[in-house]
Amino acid sequence: SELRFDLVSKGWVVIATGRGRRPGSFKKDSEKAWKDDKKLCPFEHLDTQERPKLVLAKGEEVELVKGKHAVDNWTAVSLPNKYPAFTPAGSLKRRKKGPYTVMDGVGHHEVLITKDHKKDIPQFSLAQTRELIELYYKRFTALKKEKNVKYISVFKNKGKTAGASLAHPHSQIIAIPVTDPDIERSLKGSQDYYHENKECVHCVMLDWDRKDRKRIVFENEHFVAVCPFASRIAFEIRIYPKRHSAYFEQINEEERDALAETFSKALKKFHKALNNPDYNYFLHSAPFDERDNDHYHWHWEILPRSSIWAGFEWGTGIEISTIAPEKAAAYLRKQ
Repeated sequence: SELRFDLVSKGWVVIATGRGRRPGSFKKDSEKAWKDDKKLCPFEHLDTQERPKLVLAKGEEVELVKGKHAVDNWTAVSLPNKYPAFTPAGSLKRRKKGPYTVMDGVGHHEVLITKDHKKDIPQFSLAQTRELIELYYKRFTALKKEKNVKYISVFKNKGKTAGASLAHPHSQIIAIPVTDPDIERSLKGSQDYYHENKECVHCVMLDWDRKDRKRIVFENEHFVAVCPFASRIAFEIRIYPKRHSAYFEQINEEERDALAETFSKALKKFHKALNNPDYNYFLHSAPFDERDNDHYHWHWEILPRSSIWAGFEWGTGIEISTIAPEKAAAYLRKQ
């Protein structure tokens, strides 16, 4: 793949030709069948996949036998993506193409899978959700040590309208050599607020939400799940740590327990209130670069696919939410 720098937006885009699309295939997308056949599901046959990066069995790490690509007793696993947007081979080879800057798409792309073909976080026990959080944490901290990694994205696409091509519950983790435009905007907003007010903007928002109580969905000792005051879409949820930290990887074991509980409670409510919606969730954590990012506050964002962007949204970048976050949070709390 190739990273290309946009001269106007100042953001990188990925041209991932290795993912196998031909020009004529795009017009067939509307006819593409949703892959929900357990017998044909590649995640039901780990022996056909590349050698796992990490295997867990009920929360405990499992050592692979040399030469084997699978184990029988796994409950969660991280595999190299068969169609990666970024690959670890090679060097960045930063170069110019006319007025543009490009470099090779060097990085890491893995799929994180839980064993049950149907059950997901809303049906998981707390221990199963805790195992998934541990999988995220272990692969995040391992990939951070790899060469050329500046940012790590952890995300989940649930359902066809959210971009998932397979029904089997899975997440993805991508480690890249650049910082993405969305997190750059978030970092700039956080930094500007800190310079002006000498406070973390996320901590200020959290303090107000915890006093106001109208947008809180769930809260425990270490985390808060909240419908943001300026929600971009209906039923958006963000999960924040109460302890200020810019970096997800600094989370301790007790906090990982609390994060699992918060994820579990929030998504169970989400599932019941919206009747099993398609959704995306993703992690926002500060990048690993030479900047002082301590003003930032890491968090997770959960976005249901409750609406489709149309001309106004695409033309202006302003999203329209059709329910007040106060009403959304009140409805979720009842579930």
